[in-house]
Amino acid sequence: MSMLTKEQKEFFNTANIGHLATINEDGTPQVTPVWVDVEGDQILVNTAEGRNKVKNIRRDPRVSVEVVDRQDPYKSVSVKGHVVEMKKQGADEHIDSLAKKYLGQDRYPFRQPGEERIILRIEPEKVLAA
Repeated sequence: MSMLTKEQKEFFNTANIGHLATINEDGTPQVTPVWVDVEGDQILVNTAEGRNKVKNIRRDPRVSVEVVDRQDPYKSVSVKGHVVEMKKQGADEHIDSLAKKYLGQDRYPFRQPGEERIILRIEPEKVLAA
């Protein structure tokens, strides 16, 4: 397991957009822009049940997530790892906190009727910074 430095954690604590890569059933990559968070040395991503990334992770938990500095696109932190937990408990509150971070809004404005939110907890195995 690789430990994130204080500076690398700041990339995840700031409103920088991440790109999450998962592996499709046919072996091709699937990449999605995501809001990111960090808790300890683990990366948190909030998504919804039924999304391709969720299906891919249930089959193969290996992922990569790269966060690019919104002020300087040549500065980034890239994490290779695997999802160690997928949980629904607390996911609605978590997406609201991400909406505050990224949009300045108290509640996530894009909720869909019947949508079930999920927190993906990613354990880093390798961390690269540029």
